[in-house]
This record gives sequence, structure tokens and C-alpha cells, in this order.
Amino acid sequence: MKTYKQLQDILNNNIKENREELAALNDYMAIHPEPSGAEYETSKKLVEFLRSKGYHVEDAFCGFDCAFHAVYGDDNHGHKVGIFCEFDALPEIGHACGHCLSGSISLLAALSLAELQDELDCDIHVFGSPLEEISGSKMAFADAGCFDGFEMATMVHLYNKNIIAPRLIALDSYMYNFHGKIAHAAVNPWDGVNALNALQLMFHGMDMLRQHVNPEVRMHAVIKNGGTAANIVPDQASAEVYVRAPKWADVVEVVKKVDGCAQGGCCATGATWDKERTAEPYYEVKPNETGHKVLEDIYEELGLATVDDNSEVFGSTDAGNVSYVCPTFHPCLQVVDEDVLIHTREFAEAMTTERAHQVLETGAKIIGYQIARSLSDRDILEGMREDFKNS
Repeated sequence: MKTYKQLQDILNNNIKENREELAALNDYMAIHPEPSGAEYETSKKLVEFLRSKGYHVEDAFCGFDCAFHAVYGDDNHGHKVGIFCEFDALPEIGHACGHCLSGSISLLAALSLAELQDELDCDIHVFGSPLEEISGSKMAFADAGCFDGFEMATMVHLYNKNIIAPRLIALDSYMYNFHGKIAHAAVNPWDGVNALNALQLMFHGMDMLRQHVNPEVRMHAVIKNGGTAANIVPDQASAEVYVRAPKWADVVEVVKKVDGCAQGGCCATGATWDKERTAEPYYEVKPNETGHKVLEDIYEELGLATVDDNSEVFGSTDAGNVSYVCPTFHPCLQVVDEDVLIHTREFAEAMTTERAHQVLETGAKIIGYQIARSLSDRDILEGMREDFKNS
């Protein structure tokens, strides 16, 4: 087995060799953003790129038009590792979440690891993961058994800070539908049952509930249907509600309380209600101390100053569902100054800068070094397995 330093030298050479091609691919995605659910040309371009590099690629993977699964070689090694490749953009503001660069980092890392598969006795699988911004696809991959027996799955996300283990919390989302009785708002409003009033009372209930849940719980909602005309008592009203909490079990309990708010609004108005999930739930990313220590060492080795991992909630991701199947990592890499916030036009504009192209190389090193070190050190591998078992 080659030493870790020898593995790094090979990775560095491969990253350097492929960097410009991946920088061009990143810039293409940044200039031609496709939002979640419409990543058709982007997905096609990524699939064609991987096939041109000798990968076996299954597109329209796992029932998603824009998903893909790629593996180099015969997929016959003793270990397996997954690398997530995200590439969806946001409506109107493009790649303000940095998925064009994140996805390019993943592909650059995968290309750079390909020739080390025999040395590490490990197949490197690339999972093209569309829809991350709205409904996710990784949970379906996990449910289908794609990560069963994997040693780990990983990616790098872009941010305005370097964070080894960002706090990625669980999320569930529902459409709450209220049903009343239509009536003329001036002639006979007493004959109506106002569905919008029931919805408003639910919102007031949720606002009062905030005082009595853990401070890390997040409840946010928008009205999707509030009626058709001011002089008609609304017989239908709907709101989409997101509930987040540090752990999935906490989300389940808070959703029950939100249901109580909906029921309270109906008790007060005479309306009825039902709900339907708007997307599959996102679980929290489970911690893995051994794997995080590897990343900590790599960030230090690369001269990357990190911030307190528990300083703030980063958000939610469908990678959390994979963390229930195998050790999963989602570190953040700084690509902008700290005063530039993610999900802004300024963040999107930063995706094609020279700084972004340098971060492309750094991010690929993070993934490549992480996999090389973990798979070449039995103690680390066993430690990650044990942490996963106990988390």
C-alpha cells in the first residue's frame, strides 16, 4: 500500500491535470442555470462528460429524469464510497447555493481518484443528485439500497465560512388544506364557513407555539391559496408549512403540535382540514467523530481556518437520509467573504471568479484526501464504522 503522502501526490497531479476542464464545466452551469426539477441540459452534459472519461453511467436513475449514477471500472472492489454531485439552481437567482461549483468539485475529485481504486480496493460511485433545493433525490437513492454496505458518502458545499461539520437539521413539509362553505360576503356571510379564517388561526397558533418549542425548532409557512375574491367567503385555503428540528424525532413531535393548531382553527370556524406531504422528509446528518477528525486534519493541512461547527444552523439536506445508511459528510468550504450570504445574487456571481476556480481545486483535494486517508488506514475505517453504529 502506498503511503498517504504518495496517494496525495497522485491526487494532486490528477487534480491539476483535470482542473481546467472542470472549471469550464462549472462556468457553463453557472451561466446556464437550471432550477430544481428542470436540470435536463445540465444533467445531460454531466452524463456525457463522465462517459467521455470512461465511466459507466446510468441516467434517469432511480426514477428521476435528471439523476444519474456513475462508476469507473467493473465495480468489483472490496469497499465502496459515494460522492454526491449536486447541480440544481434556484429560481431567478441561479447558482446562489453554489451547486455548479459543488458538483464540479465532486467530479474533479472522482476523476482524480479513479486510478487509485485498485490501490485503495475501493470503487468510487458518483451520484448525480437533482432536486436538492425543493424535494431531494438522495432519500430515494438511500431507500432503494444504493448506499447499503458503503464505507462512506461525501461532498463539499460552498459557503462564506469553512465548517467541517455544519449543523444540518431534519425537515418535513406539508400542504395544509382547509375546507369551508362558500357564501356572498355581503349578502349572507353567516351562511359561509371561512376556510381562510381557519388557516389564519392556525398561523396564530403556530406563532404562539414558538414560545414553547426548543429554540432550534424552525416553523415557516406561506399561503398558497387564500380565496378568489374579497366578496366571496373562501371555501378553500391552503398553506405550505416547513418544520425543522435538530433530530427527526423532534420534527415528528412538532408536526403533531402544528396539527393541533390546524384543528384549533377549524374548531373556531367550523371548517375542516387535511394535509399532504409536499416532499419526502430530510433527516438530520448524523455525526461521525472519527470522520470529522480526518476532515479537521485535512482542513488544517490545506491551511483552511475553520469556525465552530455548532455556531449556527446551516439548513437541511437530503444527504441526511444517507447518513442513516452509512457515514456521511457534508463539510462547507469558503468561496466568498463572510459578508456575502448564500442564496443571494452576489453569491451566484462569485461562482465564475478565479477564487471559485481555486476553490474547485481545494474542494477536490478535501474529498480526495478524505477518501484516500480513510480507506488507507484500517483504524480510521473501523472508527467511522463504530461511530456510525453508535450514532
